[in-house]
Amino acid sequence: MIREKKLYQILTFSTTTAAISMEKQCKEAGIPGRLIPVPRQITAGCGLAWRMTVEEYEIYQKDICKWNLRFEQTVTMAL
Repeated sequence: MIREKKLYQILTFSTTTAAISMEKQCKEAGIPGRLIPVPRQITAGCGLAWRMTVEEYEIYQKDICKWNLRFEQTVTMAL
């Protein structure tokens, strides 16, 4: 059976500290998502990325931006 791909918002970080901070703050705020290894199609400094659905990102984007975390890049891709 072939798994259907979904669109995700991928947030990459230049440091592991920033990635872990993102995970901690999202858990505390009840924002869905998870840390993943950076997909091969993207290059990023620390090798970790935050993955959430595009719909979730649209809902929580303002909250995430308030934390002043530095993202290397934000990419929408099917995984």
